[in-house]
Amino acid sequence: MKLNPYVIFLVVSAVMTLVCGNMASAQNQGGQPDIYEQAEQEADRLQRLLDLEDWQVFYVDSTLKHDFPAMMAEYDELRKAKVANQSMYQSVHDKWMEQIDNSYKKFFTQEQWTAYLKSGAARAQKAREKRKAKK
Repeated sequence: MKLNPYVIFLVVSAVMTLVCGNMASAQNQGGQPDIYEQAEQEADRLQRLLDLEDWQVFYVDSTLKHDFPAMMAEYDELRKAKVANQSMYQSVHDKWMEQIDNSYKKFFTQEQWTAYLKSGAARAQKAREKRKAKK
């Protein structure tokens, strides 16, 4: 029985496609969550920490799902431009974290905002202000 080289090529291609697809799927499942999953996890964390109402969780989730990808897009622009200056990346990060905090302040109650600041956000804000003052 003589095998057709075309059939062998198709079988090998199909097997390689399955193997590569399974490896990529396993890497995504075992690796870090994507940016939208990270936004959902942070919204869930803040809901537990601050006892947020459902509408507040929606706003946190929406804010993060908009701002995280926008921040990553700016990082990508810097990477594509081959920027090696770490302070530029930090400036982008600070800008977006400040915007996120400003959004949170609009829909958190005063008690929730205070608890949020106590959870580490105040320290992050002070660090951002310190970096801003150095410039």
